[in-house]
Amino acid sequence: MKKYNVGVIGATGMVGQRFLLLLENHPWFNVVCLAASAASAGKLYGNAVKKWHLESPMPEKFKDMTVYDASSDREKIAAVADFCFCAVNMPKEEIKELEYAYAKLECPVVSNNSAHRFTPDVPMVIPEINAEHIEVIAAQRKRLGTKRGFIAVKSNCSLQSYVPLLHPLKSFGLENVAVCTYQAISGAGKTFQTMPEIIDNVIPFIGGEEEKSEKEPLKIWGEIKNGEIVTASFPAVTAQCLRVPVSDGHTAACFVKFKTKPTKEQILKCWKEFSGEPQKLALPSAPSQFIHYFEEDNRPQPKLDRNIENGMAVSAGRLREDNLFDYKFIGFSHNTLRGAAGGAVLLAELLAAKGYFDN
Repeated sequence: MKKYNVGVIGATGMVGQRFLLLLENHPWFNVVCLAASAASAGKLYGNAVKKWHLESPMPEKFKDMTVYDASSDREKIAAVADFCFCAVNMPKEEIKELEYAYAKLECPVVSNNSAHRFTPDVPMVIPEINAEHIEVIAAQRKRLGTKRGFIAVKSNCSLQSYVPLLHPLKSFGLENVAVCTYQAISGAGKTFQTMPEIIDNVIPFIGGEEEKSEKEPLKIWGEIKNGEIVTASFPAVTAQCLRVPVSDGHTAACFVKFKTKPTKEQILKCWKEFSGEPQKLALPSAPSQFIHYFEEDNRPQPKLDRNIENGMAVSAGRLREDNLFDYKFIGFSHNTLRGAAGGAVLLAELLAAKGYFDN
């Protein structure tokens, strides 16, 4: 595999920092430019970052890189980067405009942001589940008038804790899904130092999260028709999302009703045997075993299980029959690895392997 030169837009924030840790020694991707807001532009990255949020230290190789202005320097960035990761903190319409601008400069964008998740010809991809959706990029390029440029996005971080567990069970006819997610503070870009109100507390509201949790799975399970992704009409999904005092890792309590009820053994077999394009292609960030099931009643737990397979696997536990639905279970995933930066890196690896960054 050839090496690609990469830009990271929004490099100073928590997700941007996670990108840099993942890309420090990546075998395919070489970071050549960092970008952030005008307030950080012109500074060395080590000075521009007000607070390093992650346990692993800031990579030395990035400290002396000069930070670009993500908006005004986009032509300079597009000239040196084969593609960019985007994780900016801006109003949604401004993000849309920024990502379109890079795409039209023939610099593909792999986005962690939600702005384009429901643009019909922008693929929103969990690589093990709907890798085929990247084929809609051809229609998007036609609309944008580009040869190389496009936008691809990853889904909301909380989806990774339950959608990968539901997907292998679709053959039994998923009808109704109820999920309650218990989401870590890093999902809000916070630490315990910057979010003291979460200590000894649960906050039962995360703005926009429940709508994303209910609607995004249906786009992921949709199909391409006439150059657009048409969302699926079922299953019906209802969600509640809570912020809890956990540093990293989103937990989901999930309840499922099927058209044809499987046995517990059938469900466990589906989970154990499920894999997708990342495993087939042996992508660098892909977990070898995508879904890990725990027999213990007290697992999975964020503290114990968030870093399984470098934080890129999904965990499950407590599968049992339910007296209202057919089954209930617990799902879990690392929200800034599988759910955010790691998921975007895996998507970029899929795009690279399929030739979407080539001239």
